[in-house]
This record gives sequence, C-alpha cells and structure tokens, in this order.
Amino acid sequence: MAGKFELFKDKAGEFRFRLKAGNGEIILASEGYKRRASAENGIASVRKNAPTDARYERKETKSGKHRFNLKATNGQVIGTSENYEAASSRDNGIESVKRNAPEAKFADLSAE
Repeated sequence: MAGKFELFKDKAGEFRFRLKAGNGEIILASEGYKRRASAENGIASVRKNAPTDARYERKETKSGKHRFNLKATNGQVIGTSENYEAASSRDNGIESVKRNAPEAKFADLSAE
C-alpha cells in the first residue's frame, strides 16, 4: 500500500498535514498553517524535496532520542519526524519518506 498525505485542522483551527507510510504509521508531520493553500504548498514541497538526502537534518534530542527534519531548498523545515530510540530507526524513517512522499495519495480531512 502506498503512502498518504492527510490534510487536517488542529484544535487551534490551523491546517496541518501528516505523511503516513503504507502501514498507517505517521512518518512526517508539518507545522500549523493559517491557510489551507499554505499547507498544500507544504505538501508539494515535501513531494519535491523528499528524494534528496541532503534535505534531511538528522538530530539527536537531549534525552538521546533520534529524529529528523525535512527542509526545503531555502532551509525552512517543512516536516518533522517522531522521536526514534535508535539512529538506524530514524534513518529507516528517512528512507520511508523518500519512498512514500513523491507518489503519496492525498486525503483532505479538514472538512471546512
């Protein structure tokens, strides 16, 4: 099963998106956007930038967990992963985003 972008509204009324892998796991989540069009631009940017390894910022949290950010060409963060116990799990998450994002389906759950 292919990946899927889900566009939704959070409790504050902001638009957000998440990318889910074929198994339903969330592999990337966005920040909040005031406008739907901005969130949709974010999804387009993830599709465009996901295949490029240099766009991933690999990080370690203060508590020793591992995570990554996907950045646009201008350096702005367009998506963030969950925290992983191991660096290898984080790297598997990056590979999953690379595989899933370019062709992921789109589901609008924001129901305005």
